[in-house]
Amino acid sequence: MEGRQQLAYPIIIIYLRTKMILLGAIVLETFMIYPNIFHDPPRSLEAAMAFMSASAPNDVFPPLGFLSWVAGVGALALAWPVRQARWWIALSLLMIAADGVASILFFWPRNQIMFVEGLALHSAEVLRQTAWEFQTLHWLRVIFNAASAVFIFVGFVRYDRWRLLTPLERPRAPHIAASTRAESRYQTA
Repeated sequence: MEGRQQLAYPIIIIYLRTKMILLGAIVLETFMIYPNIFHDPPRSLEAAMAFMSASAPNDVFPPLGFLSWVAGVGALALAWPVRQARWWIALSLLMIAADGVASILFFWPRNQIMFVEGLALHSAEVLRQTAWEFQTLHWLRVIFNAASAVFIFVGFVRYDRWRLLTPLERPRAPHIAASTRAESRYQTA
């Protein structure tokens, strides 16, 4: 268990940091980039494509999202024995998985319509409708990312508190609550 604990801590930190970066990036994208991209489709979509010719959100979010999935799975697997943290990490991973599934199934096809096919295959009205759908449902991604970041932060704090206990203070059975440990500590003193 000691080796697992030593490996779990940095993996949880990597997952936490990745989630905070993703949350910051999605907030930045929501309030700085999207207002410029979607202010007047289809004209603003073309201007956005010209601006993002060197690098775009689709260059950053898929690999960073994949890293968060891998780090999240690793964090959950390594921290599983720590009941106080396990479900928070699992909830975080569930939220980021939901975000990924929503992105793949809903947002990526709309990106294809707006930024690859554009006016060559679609009318201006279709592009406006697609941009509206994208912006409206984008708030789901913001919620998924915010929830995932909060859950992994709580999971990290719970794991860190558990880690700081001496092996004798750590609960041996799932039914031993933290309050029981605290009471027994004061009774023996």
